[in-house]
Amino acid sequence: METRNLIAGEWVAGQGDVENVNPSDLSDIIGHYAQATEIQLDDTLAAARVAQAAWAAYLPERKQAILMAIGNEMMDRAEELGTLLSREEGKPLAEGKGEVYRAGQFFTYYAAECLRQIGENADSVRAGVEIDVRREPVGVVAVISPWNFPTATASWKIAPALCYGNAVVWKPANITPASAVALTEIIAKQDIPPGLFSLVMGSGGQIGQRLVESPQIDAISFTGSVPVGKGIAAAAIQNLTKVQMEMGSKNALAVMDDADIDLAVTLALGGAFGGTGQKCTASSRLIVHHAVHDEFVEKLVAGAKAMKVGHALAEGTQMGPVVSDEQLRENLAYVDLGKSEGAELACGGAQLEMPEQGYYMSPGVFLNTTNAMQINREEMFAPLTSVICVGSYDEALATVNDTNFGLTSGIVTRDLARATHFRRNARTGVVTVNLPTAGTDYHVPFGGRGDSSYGPREQGKAAAEFYTTVKTAYISAGTPS
Repeated sequence: METRNLIAGEWVAGQGDVENVNPSDLSDIIGHYAQATEIQLDDTLAAARVAQAAWAAYLPERKQAILMAIGNEMMDRAEELGTLLSREEGKPLAEGKGEVYRAGQFFTYYAAECLRQIGENADSVRAGVEIDVRREPVGVVAVISPWNFPTATASWKIAPALCYGNAVVWKPANITPASAVALTEIIAKQDIPPGLFSLVMGSGGQIGQRLVESPQIDAISFTGSVPVGKGIAAAAIQNLTKVQMEMGSKNALAVMDDADIDLAVTLALGGAFGGTGQKCTASSRLIVHHAVHDEFVEKLVAGAKAMKVGHALAEGTQMGPVVSDEQLRENLAYVDLGKSEGAELACGGAQLEMPEQGYYMSPGVFLNTTNAMQINREEMFAPLTSVICVGSYDEALATVNDTNFGLTSGIVTRDLARATHFRRNARTGVVTVNLPTAGTDYHVPFGGRGDSSYGPREQGKAAAEFYTTVKTAYISAGTPS
């Protein structure tokens, strides 16, 4: 199957293509996906400017109906599109379906927000003057999304961008193009101005770089690695382009001496190995009180060994393959690094031979690690997690906070006072209590601190801060006649 890009409202061929291969079965070629040219990108940027002005003039109910239609279709087709997503990305089918359904909910949520855009007013300090404060669209938004949540992450950017009256130019990750085309087809058939929404697939070095350097872009929303994010920020500042970035993480789950150990193990297994560990919210550091360390480790290792690794679409699969050969090689390199640092690999961390040739790897658990080790400082984005033994709650909290990142953290405890103290003092944008570090709601803010995030928060009403600009108007009423 060959596909095209959506450029200035038209589906057009590109220059060359990329092959999309199923990581669960390398003999399964999903299709070939066109790569946009720089000229096509320039064309779609010009069209987006015109389309945005037309879209901003749509009445709220018209925009609301369009976003609602997009969301409803995604939810209605969650099984079909979730199967496609799992086939190309490698996450188990239940996760793929769930991701598409959740992505649809982002659109229906922001459909409702189209009707809730209410401004403010105030009395001036000057007599006879009234003040009107409202939010207006920021303009043309570049969305650069990752492969690990190819539909959900893109949707939580695209939906609010459209809700608040902007045009969108979307450059998805080249490794998951099928999900990008499927979402684009749903959006493109709606009652929107030609060029309002564009799909430009291509390499980050060529299309991505030209996109973020363009003076035609008013705002950039990016999710990806810290080095790429810093490069985008450096390019964007040349045009004073507004930037929102979600980047790396090194999330910690703290297991206290009063924890429900079975619950803690369940949370750790799901948080560390869900999505093959390829989540920005994955529990890659397990900080465990010494009083429960041995019991926790015994059950954790047993649980990891028992996890069923298999084809993403196979019944009973709990963990699918790694997304690509490159990612698999990086993961195995981290296994070697951990061993060289003195960590004990209690289980897993090895490439697996399966009935279908794919990028399979067993879930790995490191023991006897310290927070100073490189495997506990860098984001591995792998089905690997490290146990760090601590002697007290205070040491656990200090270890949680001892990182350059600050996206999510969690604690497992029965002590309300301790949970409250952790919730208030963990230096992360998201904190969980007796819940996994992975898994967030769509109607509340999401984002981190440190190297994890830069710019306004995503999701919920907080998204308005990034996708709009504030206008303050002063009105003189004059003197009544």
